[in-house]
Amino acid sequence: MHTTGFWAILGIGALFGTLHSTLASTRVKTWAARRFGLNATKYYRLFFVLAAAISTLLYFASILFFPDSPAYEIHAPYVYLSLLFQLVAGICFITALFQTSLLQFSGLAALMSRPPSEDKLRTSGFYRYTRHPLYLFALVMLWLLPRMSWNMLALAIGVTVYTLIGSLLEERRLATQFGQEYVEYKARTPWLIPIRFRRR
Repeated sequence: MHTTGFWAILGIGALFGTLHSTLASTRVKTWAARRFGLNATKYYRLFFVLAAAISTLLYFASILFFPDSPAYEIHAPYVYLSLLFQLVAGICFITALFQTSLLQFSGLAALMSRPPSEDKLRTSGFYRYTRHPLYLFALVMLWLLPRMSWNMLALAIGVTVYTLIGSLLEERRLATQFGQEYVEYKARTPWLIPIRFRRR
């Protein structure tokens, strides 16, 4: 572990999370709108998606730039079960992605000169069972890798921590945007794991 990039990758993950969260914050969006006017508001989502994609690729590639060693491995017959769960999670991830507005999600709607559609709170499909299906399926695929090295483990930990914190920050934004509608949706739909625990 000490001869790998484990701690360095954790640090890179912290920097990635800070950058990503800062660019996604309402404060930065408001500043961009004041500084650059209407075009900033129109194209900021696309800029954010591109910046996030590039920084994510660099973050993931960081595991290749440090020495590494095996951490653990899932052996047969359990590896077949993990691969099956990964496949199912991958299919579900793609399905959930198409249950969102892909043009709005990617920022391409602005480039196509489409009028900004009124955002609607999505509560159908997988969103009926968990408020963050994309995060859930992505984490399942990540943690069920048959072979985990120390560098990959650091990446998995960093991605997981950022995803969990990011989902809570996202919910604050959604509560502001949708108000009581989101409060009611949040009350009836589990956060990440689609299991509702009864309160005594």
